[in-house]
Amino acid sequence: MTTTALVEGKHVTKYYGVVTGEAIIGANAIRDIFASVRDFFGGRSGSYEEVLRKAKDTAMREMVQEAERLGANAVIGIDLDYETVGGSGSMLMVTCSGTAVSLE
Repeated sequence: MTTTALVEGKHVTKYYGVVTGEAIIGANAIRDIFASVRDFFGGRSGSYEEVLRKAKDTAMREMVQEAERLGANAVIGIDLDYETVGGSGSMLMVTCSGTAVSLE
């Protein structure tokens, strides 16, 4: 997996097309309270960072599984997007996309 369009020293032998992965994870009220306190006093919110990391890993895993189903052995040109969704923005959404390919 790479964000670049090429892999140095490798040749793309087949393009399978775009593959995607999505993950939406709810941030619970306790995390929101602690994050508010952290925002007030400053610093990083470890609980939100962990949730984002899990969502990214889930989306990437889903994208790789789709590429494998197509017969690809690599995904190139990966793009990741992060957004909040839901009425109060309490859901975190991570989407990723890339091009499934076979490399020699």
